[in-house]
Amino acid sequence: MALGTIGGALFAHFNMPLAWMIGSMVFCTAAAMAGLPVQVPNGLRSAMIMVLGIMLGSAFNPTILSRIGEWMVSLSGLAIYIVVGGTLGILFLRRVAHYDPITAFFTAVPGGLNEMVLIGGAMGGDDRTISVAHSARVIFVVLVIPIWFQFFQGYDPASRGPLGPGLLEVPPADLALLASCTVGALLGRWLRLPAHMLVGPMLLSAIIHLAGLTSGKPPGVMIAAAQIVVGAALGSRFSGVRLSRIAHTLAVASGSTLMLLCVTTLFAVVLHWITDIPLPALVLAFAPGGLAEMSLVALALGVDAAFVSTHHIVRIVLIVSLVPVAFRLFRHFTGKRLPKPPGSD
Repeated sequence: MALGTIGGALFAHFNMPLAWMIGSMVFCTAAAMAGLPVQVPNGLRSAMIMVLGIMLGSAFNPTILSRIGEWMVSLSGLAIYIVVGGTLGILFLRRVAHYDPITAFFTAVPGGLNEMVLIGGAMGGDDRTISVAHSARVIFVVLVIPIWFQFFQGYDPASRGPLGPGLLEVPPADLALLASCTVGALLGRWLRLPAHMLVGPMLLSAIIHLAGLTSGKPPGVMIAAAQIVVGAALGSRFSGVRLSRIAHTLAVASGSTLMLLCVTTLFAVVLHWITDIPLPALVLAFAPGGLAEMSLVALALGVDAAFVSTHHIVRIVLIVSLVPVAFRLFRHFTGKRLPKPPGSD
């Protein structure tokens, strides 16, 4: 974590976009690939993910209810985007990278790293390639999106101000109310919500903010800490992996992610024209990054975090729910017999 903090502080010193997360991610990824033992304690990561969930919930306010109609249009577009992006990804990985059909399918699905690695490996795919490709996709998106905002949307890191209120500026009653939202993680686990450590606290925080019980937000220092931890967690995925051994996979992942970002931009422009939802919000909502990562990007860039996080939650639900059915259809049309999951004999 010290390495991630140093990286974040260095990037912040030079006013780099999303400094604390990207600096931590870059330093920890480089250290992991150099063979250093980079690891983020699960308890610390879970705590910071809950903080992020509470922060995202604070972005919900009563005015959101009047925009539900717009959201339904963009959410419908999201479902189409998943199909189009996944199909183009499979074609790219089969024709250009020459991946086997199963590995190509589970690598091309735009989301659900843990689920895709587990299911893809069980179905006979190369789980190492799937894991590296999805991790590289998220890192590539986290690097590219803020830079795109800086050069094409006029984003100035120095003008954003603090990430949140000072630690002593939040009233104790608000702090206690916000802290109680961590119970949402247990509730989310009981309800089997996707990404329950984030979604559960976010839902409870959203409820108390929509109800007008508080307008408080977590202190800025906690948001910076969450960025550092999430960045370090991304980098730690490459622990024990040598760059020379995965260079080809990283190159392929970069190419497929760039293609997905082009599809993202196309969908965002069309939906912006239809709904008049701000283009930056649509780009972040459709970007093929992780829920926690894209939500942090939205918060840092001052984009509608409630809109962005809701779309990524729906994306996860759609992917996890529909991938088994889609895979069976894929196997049927490719003329290959569906393998039995391990342990079914």
